[in-house]
Amino acid sequence: MPAPTPLLVVDAANVVGSVPDGWWRDRHGATVRLRDSLVAVASRGLAAHDAPEPLRGGAIEIVLVVEGAARAVEPVLGVRVVSASGSGDDAIVAVVGEHAADRPCFVATADRELSNRVRRLGATVIGARTVRPRH
Repeated sequence: MPAPTPLLVVDAANVVGSVPDGWWRDRHGATVRLRDSLVAVASRGLAAHDAPEPLRGGAIEIVLVVEGAARAVEPVLGVRVVSASGSGDDAIVAVVGEHAADRPCFVATADRELSNRVRRLGATVIGARTVRPRH
């Protein structure tokens, strides 16, 4: 039986905000660029040397959790988008809670409180810059 596809849940606001590149002038556009950069990751995995082994070199299911000004970002092939109606952190915890028991689950964020919450559910936290596109 093949191993289950790993799930990578991306805290869009936190990942976009991890690099001071002017994202605050266009949060929606910055989130669209992040989403688009994740399309290739969904099929081939993360190339970052610090990415955990299950996220390197193979298919990954990606969920991008958006909130606030980025709430209108649409999903694309390979990247499911969850639009948080309230707290983005609560939406991330809900996604992890649905999946962490049946497959490897990873969350990309630098938020300490969120990290603690998802670890209690069995997820592994990776740094926001691990999924941030290199420029």
